[in-house]
Amino acid sequence: MAFRDREPDWDKPPLVARTYALPDLPWERIAGRLEQVAIAVLRLDARLQASGLSAGWQSRCDLTEAVRALILDGQLVDVGDLVLHDAGMDVRHPTHELTRAATALRARRTTLIRPAPWPLSIDGLSALRGIGPLAGEERGTPKGKPDPDDEAAYPPFAHDADPWQAHFAEIDALLERTSILLAGETPLPKRRSPLVYDAEVDEAEHEDLWLDVVQRTSPWPAVAAAAIAWDAWLDLNLYPRQPWLELILASATLRSKGLTTHLLPLAAGFKQSKFRPQGREGALEKLEGFCSVVEEAVAIGHKDLDRLILARELMSRVTARCRSSSKLPQLVDLFLSRPLVTVPLAAKLLRVTPKAVDLMLAQLGGALPRELTGRSRYRAWGIV
Repeated sequence: MAFRDREPDWDKPPLVARTYALPDLPWERIAGRLEQVAIAVLRLDARLQASGLSAGWQSRCDLTEAVRALILDGQLVDVGDLVLHDAGMDVRHPTHELTRAATALRARRTTLIRPAPWPLSIDGLSALRGIGPLAGEERGTPKGKPDPDDEAAYPPFAHDADPWQAHFAEIDALLERTSILLAGETPLPKRRSPLVYDAEVDEAEHEDLWLDVVQRTSPWPAVAAAAIAWDAWLDLNLYPRQPWLELILASATLRSKGLTTHLLPLAAGFKQSKFRPQGREGALEKLEGFCSVVEEAVAIGHKDLDRLILARELMSRVTARCRSSSKLPQLVDLFLSRPLVTVPLAAKLLRVTPKAVDLMLAQLGGALPRELTGRSRYRAWGIV
């Protein structure tokens, strides 16, 4: 037969599934260090939950972390522009950097909305990259009675005596679309530009390798698993056009382990720490560097929480004397959940006039947060 005359390809290597090699860590030496970092994260999480400022702290952290992630990538974004852009009150046309910062902010919020293991899945990565359904979006048809005008709910020939007629109609429609496509009337989707994307890099394969690393390190301690996931992300060079995802997913790994219910400000911790991965460090050195990043992030979180607690205590002395219908407590909550607040922003979110915001700011008096701009017009206030 013909296939017997074919010579075997002895020189061709067999197909072997590629895996990411996990480092061999000296657990006896690092166990105490990992426990120390885990206790620090647990203390911050417990303090946030007991303070009642968890939501405000996380909101401020998300806004500032989106800006810091872009700064680490070499792009400067003003946090005030991001706050106004998030509220839909841009004072100027959004720049490319501001749009990327808004994407990073949306990724952090999406990670927090969904359950902890979801960001570490294929659907979570797709949604965080912006190519899948975002948080709160469900696939499929909505529950309840379908709309009579919806053609998808009531397809043609749905109530016909012949049940196969509807299926044949779908096949005819498919053949018609295929004929139009083959005739050239509908252009085929273009391939990704080689000037932007590396044709030799298989992002899907690297994505599967990283998810396999997350799965294989699931029995590991939380800090060690997050460190290995972060290191594997950097080694595989996943999504270099979205550099904020690496630290978001490292925080999500800590959250999925039950170590915290928040996303830590790892970008601020990385900026504050002295660790800079060069690619030639050993596994123990990388783990120690990640521990230092987490410790710096926890310290920054404690300092920000201290500022919020002090500001709330000072402003609550004024709000305790106001009327029950006053918007002043809501203005205080706005200060506690934003890095800065302007008069138009407060007027829009509180649904009052700008003059009412000015009166409430005057009512705060000495408890007023610090003015940040130093100008007499277009001013902004914040807790620093």
